Amino acid sequence: MRKALVAALMLTLAACSSPAATTTASGAPAELRIGYQLIPNGDLIVKDQKWLEEALPDTKITWTKFDSGGDVNTAMVAGSIDIGLAGSSPVTRGLSAPLNIKYKVPWIFDVIGENEALVARTATTVAELKGKKIATPFSSTAHYSLLAALQDGGLAETDVTIVDLEPPDIQAAWARGDIEAAYVWTPVLGELQKSGKTLITSKDLAAKGKVTADLAVVRTEFADAYPKALQTWLVQQDRAVKLVRGDKQAAAAAVGRQLNLNSAEASRQIDQLILLDGKEQQAAQYLGGGLADNLHSAAQFLFGQKKLDAVPAPEVFKQALAVKELAGAFAG
Repeated sequence: MRKALVAALMLTLAACSSPAATTTASGAPAELRIGYQLIPNGDLIVKDQKWLEEALPDTKITWTKFDSGGDVNTAMVAGSIDIGLAGSSPVTRGLSAPLNIKYKVPWIFDVIGENEALVARTATTVAELKGKKIATPFSSTAHYSLLAALQDGGLAETDVTIVDLEPPDIQAAWARGDIEAAYVWTPVLGELQKSGKTLITSKDLAAKGKVTADLAVVRTEFADAYPKALQTWLVQQDRAVKLVRGDKQAAAAAVGRQLNLNSAEASRQIDQLILLDGKEQQAAQYLGGGLADNLHSAAQFLFGQKKLDAVPAPEVFKQALAVKELAGAFAG
């Protein structure tokens, strides 16, 4: 019901608002609407430092917080954001029927590692979760990883009760004792780990072939209309990764301000992710082609789990990689 209400609200807002893709005298978009999440990667640094506001002075930069990639997909369908952050599983769904969202992937915010995990209250193995209630945000990378973790632990989805909760609601349900376990990401993950036991992380699952990542998605219409603005956005994201590598203290302070964490904890959470700069993003295993294979593999897995009606052709995912846009931003 909550998801349906969110979808209805987004569609209403899109219908009532004027399109953001209007142009200033300088040829820049009049507004750039960004959907972000509270994940300790370079996007929070760009937001905190107001680099986009400086680089695009004629453009209004609007940041809207989302709790999961599923809600970012809803906003994309509604046309209420231009660029957003969504996990690889939501992007797989977004590029598949029935959504078939017209967006591209120009950037990998991070390859997910220990910052997403399955935490239990009393169970010490995945197998011990049989018959228990587990929370995760549906249509997220955490949901995908939970299904993979259950399969790896010898359990079917029907062996447990999976409930759809966003991260803040998961933390509240955990505090009330309503759930036995949850697959979720930081910063809520860190709160659960204070009293629970980590059974498996997304880093563990990646080693078993179930790789997940946080991806940028940009509306194809926006990317085609404003290639220079997209390139500017990409350059700022690269700048953030380089800040993490060159001045970890400053990067951690920026992320900490956005997550309301001290710098030491922010630094620890940043280290749980794999961040890639612009040159590395273009490598064969990433936007050079490997990411498309990963998304297709995720679609096959989700189809096997009856979470997709059909598996799109590999070409669908290859065409969704904004390879030329990324290369153009770092051609100099």
